[in-house]
Amino acid sequence: MRLKGIFASLLVFVLLVSPLGTSLASANTNGTMMQYFEWYLPNDGAHWGRMQSDAANLKNMGITAVWIPPAYKGTSSSDVGYGAYDLYDLGEFNQKGTTRTKYGTKTQLKSAISSLKTNGIQVYGDVVMNHKGGADYTQSVTAVEVNPNNRNQETSGEYQIQAWTGFNFPGRGNTHSSFKWQWYHFDGTDWDQSRSLSRIYKFRGTGKNWDWEVATEFGNYDYLMFADVDFDHPDVQQEMKNWGKWYVNELGLDGFRLDAVKHIKHSYIGDWLGSVRQNTGKELFSVAEYWQDNVGAIENYLAKSGNTHSAFDVPLHYAFHRASNSGGSYDMRNLLNNTLVSRQPVKAVTFVENHDSQPGQALESTVQPWFKPLAYAYILTRSQGYPSVFYGDYYGTKGSTSYEIPSMKSKLDPLLQARKTYAYGTQHDYLDHWDVVGWTREGTTDKTKSGLATILSDGPGGSKWMYVGRQNAGETWYDITGNRGDRVVINNDGWGNFYVNGGSVSVYIQQ
Repeated sequence: MRLKGIFASLLVFVLLVSPLGTSLASANTNGTMMQYFEWYLPNDGAHWGRMQSDAANLKNMGITAVWIPPAYKGTSSSDVGYGAYDLYDLGEFNQKGTTRTKYGTKTQLKSAISSLKTNGIQVYGDVVMNHKGGADYTQSVTAVEVNPNNRNQETSGEYQIQAWTGFNFPGRGNTHSSFKWQWYHFDGTDWDQSRSLSRIYKFRGTGKNWDWEVATEFGNYDYLMFADVDFDHPDVQQEMKNWGKWYVNELGLDGFRLDAVKHIKHSYIGDWLGSVRQNTGKELFSVAEYWQDNVGAIENYLAKSGNTHSAFDVPLHYAFHRASNSGGSYDMRNLLNNTLVSRQPVKAVTFVENHDSQPGQALESTVQPWFKPLAYAYILTRSQGYPSVFYGDYYGTKGSTSYEIPSMKSKLDPLLQARKTYAYGTQHDYLDHWDVVGWTREGTTDKTKSGLATILSDGPGGSKWMYVGRQNAGETWYDITGNRGDRVVINNDGWGNFYVNGGSVSVYIQQ
């Protein structure tokens, strides 16, 4: 039976093998992903080199998988990757005024991936296939304008526009693929070059309409930006499957992060993943970005895409965001309410921040710095969910002063160590107080000194009696974060009284 890519959600087991017999992991270790980029990385072509140099450190931190940024050519060398131009150009061809991408060359990328693999770290490629930007030439297309707030409502008659929809990749030619994109491979665009007019245009033609099923925001949220790919077109469907197979094999990828899936025909994502898995013989753990603070919408997407992969827990992120901006008045008992990790934990990839939510971005919903250690403790020391650590939180972010986030390395390192070494065994929840909540892990016999107690507060602080297991009776536990100097002796019944400062977190482990 196909495991459908869910294996990385909780623990990575050495005995878990794909249907084709390929080992998927190296040890009985908690899986932890890192998003290895942020929006404001310098446009210096040196990021793949930084990633290669960092591989051994990532392993020591307990990182088991890295989500790399879009690795293919965008609209310019400064493109973060989401203005995808040529999915087959991984920094190999002189196109859009550059051979390298923002992050470096294809040779450098392959070398970095090799170093990650040597250190037992899986690599997830970012898949941006909703749209294409930076077309090579315009084409005359019959189109109608639609209401931007209700894309199902046409607001003009048909007329000809000059749309940026012609892609012939002059720098690459037919290398890797001979497919050339034409206007009929797209559903719409937002620019008429002949009139220098910005509208949302829906193309006319045989069978042309917005794709369905997609998110229902704005009536139909198929259109997002640039030239919108038509996933009802059979040639597009096949070409994207061909590319997915090539992308995996070319880089030796272990999985995907799927961009902007609420704008893509949901059933096609499941079909695409199934094809790429079958044709590469790899399980390919995959996580979808369905950006909506609505767990029901995310669950609907997962169902309509065949329950073939995981999704980021966007509602949990927004709970962290609200708690961090509530000045200590948030009801901490509600953090898990209506989250994916509470409803479908094996499908939930949990995160605190990412490149879209960081300051200065369109989806800015920053978790305030004081609360981030609490939020990271939440996703790193609990048993449910597959946590993702944001590069910008660990190393800091750049950009203008107002967009900067300081490095939280000193605060995150103890939490990552707790996950790597101690966060094992049965979990007991104490999510029963407005301000002070906690949980414990009893540990397992195969992990020396494993087990922990996490306690956090968005208010004045306090303490909790929590059960850590009779097998831990008599042990002395201390706070690995250094926020508290207490020593807690576990009593004969397996209980301890654990303390936390106000607006802080403590994670106690065996001394």
